[in-house]
Amino acid sequence: MSRPGRVLEMYTIGVDVGGTFTDLVAIDREGRTVFAKSPSTPSDQSVGVMTGLEELARRLGLSRADMLGRTDRLVHGTTVATNALLERKGAKVALLTTRGHRDVIEMREGLKGDRYNLRMAPPEPLVPRELRFGVRERIKPDGEVLIPLDQDSLGEAIAAIRASGATSVAVCFLHAYRNPVHEIAAVERLQRELPDVSISRSSDVLPQIKEYERVSTTIVNAYVRPAVRHYLNNLDMRLKEAGLASGLFVILSHGGMAPVEEAARLAAGTVLSGPAGGISGCRRCADLLGIPDLVPFDMGGTSTDISLITAGRASLSADGGLADQRIALRSLDIASIAAGGGSIASLDVGGTLRVGPESAGSVPGPACYGNGGSEATVTDANVILGYLDAAAFMGGRRPLDRAASEAAVDRLAASLELSRDEAAAGIYRMVNLRMADGIRLMTLRRGVDPRRYAMLSFGGAAGLHAAEVARELEIKRIIVPTAASVLSAWGMLTSDLRYEVSSTYYSAGSRITPEEVRTIFADLEQQAAGRLTSWFGGKVVLERSAEMRYGEQIFEIDVPLTDLDWNSDDIVDRIEQRFHRRHEELYTYASPDQEVVFVNARVAAVGIIPQGASVPRGAATTSACVPSGKRMAYFGTWREVSVYAVDTLKTGHAIEGPAIVEAETTTVVVNAGDRITVNDLGWLDIALA
Repeated sequence: MSRPGRVLEMYTIGVDVGGTFTDLVAIDREGRTVFAKSPSTPSDQSVGVMTGLEELARRLGLSRADMLGRTDRLVHGTTVATNALLERKGAKVALLTTRGHRDVIEMREGLKGDRYNLRMAPPEPLVPRELRFGVRERIKPDGEVLIPLDQDSLGEAIAAIRASGATSVAVCFLHAYRNPVHEIAAVERLQRELPDVSISRSSDVLPQIKEYERVSTTIVNAYVRPAVRHYLNNLDMRLKEAGLASGLFVILSHGGMAPVEEAARLAAGTVLSGPAGGISGCRRCADLLGIPDLVPFDMGGTSTDISLITAGRASLSADGGLADQRIALRSLDIASIAAGGGSIASLDVGGTLRVGPESAGSVPGPACYGNGGSEATVTDANVILGYLDAAAFMGGRRPLDRAASEAAVDRLAASLELSRDEAAAGIYRMVNLRMADGIRLMTLRRGVDPRRYAMLSFGGAAGLHAAEVARELEIKRIIVPTAASVLSAWGMLTSDLRYEVSSTYYSAGSRITPEEVRTIFADLEQQAAGRLTSWFGGKVVLERSAEMRYGEQIFEIDVPLTDLDWNSDDIVDRIEQRFHRRHEELYTYASPDQEVVFVNARVAAVGIIPQGASVPRGAATTSACVPSGKRMAYFGTWREVSVYAVDTLKTGHAIEGPAIVEAETTTVVVNAGDRITVNDLGWLDIALA
């Protein structure tokens, strides 16, 4: 619960930059929490971050300098890499590759996103063909040098890169994952002759088999790295000048955090930085609630992020990508839907109502923000339907313009030949269906029954829609944490440090020996632990996994290899058994008689960050639950409903729907027959009719 004016002795701060708002959370060593929001500043995210820190300090009764001086750790989630990819505003990249292989990024894997769409245009590569330069060299698949690196052809390529004006270079030679000697030599010469150019080397970014994935991931890293490095270095400098005594850490896509220099090196690993913080928070919620199976539902201003927590764990995947670009770094398995509070409602070519994917963002924002937006959005619909109190938005500090919402929705309603209320209800219904479909993709299409899961609702807009989205999926229970509107920032403070290394060892199980397996993982452990302990002096835990497949398959699955006796003589058989079990979990079948192929070994070194004090829990109250007021809201018809202030709710309070629960930065809406109870954490526990 936010406690304005409370001075915390020492605390950690989480900062999550979203498309509309920047969320900030401070937690002290006793578990007390204060949070704030500030409008995001897309042109320079650090401006919104520093403004938000000023507001957070005000709520603590401190100056910003005093607050930062008392900060043990500041953890940040950024969308700089995400925006650079989505908006195609990254660096001008040149590709240096093995002669004859410059078209790998267009050949891809011979597949397209919609394989049955004969008119689907191929994705536009980040590096045009004239900026791809071949060098005479060749490493064999076993790592042996077949053709030495030709310095003359390398010199010609470097001269062409200089003439092109490229500001970043991706270096990706054939089979460099086996032997990076040529890549290392090429990078050394590039650094000497083009000292101002950013360089990404595939054997550093993704030293794994599969040429397209390695080339694409390295190019993405080269594309976003200059912007990410400039932003993080600039923010780090501004924070130090403002009084931050501790270090700045950045959440990466796999849910772990890393210092600024590591995040800037592996910039492609930050593309899911913000959502990853939310999933870290959801894992912590699952632990606090004792509910191991959750559907995290994170609806913000521009998008909705959906994932799964099963048995208290979130899945990691190397199958990710963004903006039609393949990114084969491991990341949390998150599906992002272009549906949020700022999603614009319009008519498609057939005259049918659609919501999104276009968004009003933070600038100009929904019509009701009064920043020049004129198109109807989901937020405008919520204002008209009475779910959002225009006068109380952001605690009354940023009241909404109801008249502007009405004018925007009226224009759309006229095109649809509907009333204002019908059009607003249609927008609300349409966005709920889109988000429910997104959850179906994460559950039903993977053989998971969402009805056995509870929904964890967070993000500033989620509470307005969670009940109806859950109803579509027959999910019966929703949890809304107190910090729901800033859960991604809160979750970042529950994240551990993490550094991952991998190595390709392509071999069938029948041809690999126990000693070879032990040696592979021992070498990776030494690398991972050595790198992590250079940043961190605390407890380090090592996590092993392998990417494996059946011999007839072309895609691998990630298999956790925890709690194995690595000294046993049958360690290879035990690893194969884990693979069969994991394959059955994912696809409902296994084929124990088929040959199993080891492809990649992986080790993650995890630096355990103490969680500090437990979250305070309250005893059940005997006081009555009294609404703060009433207002008219639309539930098929207009009804007068009770409105409750979340700050007045105590453990044991119960509310019967229809009702609205308001906090400074979020609102929760439930329908007739739904019941809200307040648990001992002070969180809302909703049972749907």
